Amino acid sequence: MSALQSTPGGDAFVRKLTTRMVEKVWGRDSLPAPFAAPPGKRIGEIWFEPPAELEQLLVKYLFTSEKLSVQVHPSVQNAQGTEAGKEECWLVLDADPGAQLAIGFDRAVSTQEVEQAANDGSIEQLLTWHDAHPGDVFYLPAGTVHAIGPGLSLVEVQQNSDTTFRLYDYGRPRELHLERALDVADCGPYARENRSAVKGGSEVLVAREHFRIDRIEGASNYGSIMAGNSPSNGPLLLLPLSGQIRWGEHESAAAGECVIASALDLVNFTQADVTLVIAPA
Repeated sequence: MSALQSTPGGDAFVRKLTTRMVEKVWGRDSLPAPFAAPPGKRIGEIWFEPPAELEQLLVKYLFTSEKLSVQVHPSVQNAQGTEAGKEECWLVLDADPGAQLAIGFDRAVSTQEVEQAANDGSIEQLLTWHDAHPGDVFYLPAGTVHAIGPGLSLVEVQQNSDTTFRLYDYGRPRELHLERALDVADCGPYARENRSAVKGGSEVLVAREHFRIDRIEGASNYGSIMAGNSPSNGPLLLLPLSGQIRWGEHESAAAGECVIASALDLVNFTQADVTLVIAPA
């Protein structure tokens, strides 16, 4: 074990996270490179197991062939009992022509109207369906009613919570949670300021209450563009989207892998094309 792969109690460490494939009815049996679904498996999510140093954050890839359920998550403030708050962000990596994401409602609606629409299936017509393109970034505050459409490959960064309240699931035999969903749902339109797009170069994609996502393109100008606001003191997660990041004498990570580092300057980006840096706010 090299010095940069020391245990969590050490002064400096860099190591890869364990990957977990998750089967979903809406997943795919053929995944984009560098991933490959096991024969006969429909993989919808690829998780990077949250490390002890950043157990509050979860990073995953999503691959869709069908619509996901219409759902909502509570906030830290209105979660009850064993529930946990969840805010999340999507970065669109690839999108089939016409692919869409449902986020928020076309207009302010009452909880009674949402309840009726969830029961009769017309909730899809109340939601706002946003065209999705590679490079689009959607931040979803807790309480945002949403659904992911088919034909999408996404990176999702979220609070590490599995509390999901489903309002509608297209007749699939899964439990709905209408009462709690309506308790926590924001029944208005999606705020325009929560949507952005990659501009190119090194930039801050998201900086909100629970996490921050920076995009590094190459390695030359990250520090200057962040103007001293880089999350360099760690710990932080590094997700290469193309190219390689390197550390130690021979260790490296490429697309499809995720790394935790105790500090940004422990990692060499000279062979990296695009890397996401994910850190607590």
